[in-house]
Amino acid sequence: MPAQPKAPGSSLVATIHFARRVAIWAGSAPHKFTSLWAVVVGARVFVRSWSVRPRSWYRTLLVEPHGVLQLKEREVRFRSVHTRSERTRAAVDHAYVLKYDHPGDIPYVKDMTGAKSRATTTELVLGELRATARRSRTDRAPRARAASRPRSRA
Repeated sequence: MPAQPKAPGSSLVATIHFARRVAIWAGSAPHKFTSLWAVVVGARVFVRSWSVRPRSWYRTLLVEPHGVLQLKEREVRFRSVHTRSERTRAAVDHAYVLKYDHPGDIPYVKDMTGAKSRATTTELVLGELRATARRSRTDRAPRARAASRPRSRA
């Protein structure tokens, strides 16, 4: 795996660099987080669409170029930038080949570095960090009930 990225405040970028998967919420419409592969090239985070479906996160980002990246217990807002640079796309290809090198990953890496997926290379420009404090229903405090009239003590 390539060396850890070195940039000011890059602990999140380093975490993405070493994570096998990240999850993103593309756009503002209600839906689930989508799990996908992300790579880091020069302290910049890149993702690609594997399937390029009509109703995919990639198509959503083309229309609404913002979302939320989820990694472990953290959520970070991002804006997406479609990459057209051939040099950057080649560097992202190389990053995918180096990072996803397990035997089961190889067929997918071949697809991710193919022309169809290469055309979807998207940079996630990270914004503010939010800690997620999601609790289950049982962890939540009960709602306060409306106060009843005070009872008279007679």
